[in-house]
Amino acid sequence: MDLTTSPDPGNLAEATELHRYAEALIVSLAADGTAPDLPPGINDVPGYWLGPAVEALVLILSGKDALEPLALANELDERRTSLFLCLALAVCGHGDRIHASWLGTAFGDLSEDRPVAPGQRALWLAAARGAYGPVGKIFVLRKLDAVDVPATDDRWLKALVPGLPETSVPASLEPFPELAKVAEIERSLQASATLRRLRERCTEITSIRQAGEVTRVVRGTVWAEDEPLAVLRALAGQGGQEGPLSSLTGHLLQDLAPDADPHIAALALHVAAPAIKAAAESLVEVVREPPPDTLDVPILGYPIRLRPEGPDQESMAAAEQRLVTECVPKRTRPWPGYVLLVLAVVVIVSGFVVALPLALVGLLIAAVGGHLLWRHRVREHSDVRFVQTRAGKLADLADKAVWALHEYARESEERVSVAERDLTEVSTLLRRGPRAA
Repeated sequence: MDLTTSPDPGNLAEATELHRYAEALIVSLAADGTAPDLPPGINDVPGYWLGPAVEALVLILSGKDALEPLALANELDERRTSLFLCLALAVCGHGDRIHASWLGTAFGDLSEDRPVAPGQRALWLAAARGAYGPVGKIFVLRKLDAVDVPATDDRWLKALVPGLPETSVPASLEPFPELAKVAEIERSLQASATLRRLRERCTEITSIRQAGEVTRVVRGTVWAEDEPLAVLRALAGQGGQEGPLSSLTGHLLQDLAPDADPHIAALALHVAAPAIKAAAESLVEVVREPPPDTLDVPILGYPIRLRPEGPDQESMAAAEQRLVTECVPKRTRPWPGYVLLVLAVVVIVSGFVVALPLALVGLLIAAVGGHLLWRHRVREHSDVRFVQTRAGKLADLADKAVWALHEYARESEERVSVAERDLTEVSTLLRRGPRAA
């Protein structure tokens, strides 16, 4: 049931005056925790709970007996009266003055089947920030136990650690960063980084210890523009939120976001503890998985299969064949050189028969043809040397990649040890519960 929308009172003129005072009262409570003097005729609106509730609040703050107006307000609307008093006393820093029954009456029941009403969310936030002391926080925690969190639900981990944390290339693979992109290795590195970030988030949430200070009234810093004030204004007839905000699980997931208030996140962390611990254990299992014995990785652009004993010879041979095919251009035979040599022979023979100077021309033609053949041979030798160099570099890099994988396997033992320490720390923080916050 949404308690933030009050029924219309019968006498609108007198109610308007009451609403003006209630508005001034809320502003004063949020500013410095004091209440302006009660105007005369505050209870002159018949059948309207707000008048006697406001009077009871002012009397409670002044240390006087508020039993009579409180009884009248409860008779007219017990749930709204309890919600109004609980939130108003929290806003002004006197949440310890509430009666335990008021909190139970105002809060009602939480269920996954029903959305959370604004009044329930406002009490939830106030209790999480310590407005009602440890008892109030425990009360809300018991209400939140209505959430059944399956251990296999990964939404809680995604809420705590949204996205994929950045992973760094291990020192062993720095000469071959492409190895860190291999699916099996990348998955292990990602799990290790996610677990580390999960531990950091749990530490951030549970390291807030100044819960008592949040109930102090500090102008414009604690409750301004927050749901407790919004619900108070709605109860006092100033409009505001109407209707449910979100589901119970939806609020809890929202409270675990990185930008959420740690006081509120601590309660959500307690509720989601089973799923978070199960997620951490699953991440450790991924980190524990041994590196694969056989990997297909690109080296110099060619797929090479790496085994513990060395590069696979078949894949190396295939890569070298592709290297020859791709790096050696198809060259035609040097026909111009051959033609010039034949022509030179004919000219030289003719020169000896016809005229000696013609033989000299034949020698010149022979020199040009020989030069063309020499250049062709040089290019062929150059292609062979290039292929040999690339093939040697390919073999050398493949051998080094195998040794890098061996080093990565040795480093994985340390990563497993770190992951297990992270899991132990996460488990410890979850057991500490929201009392740490």
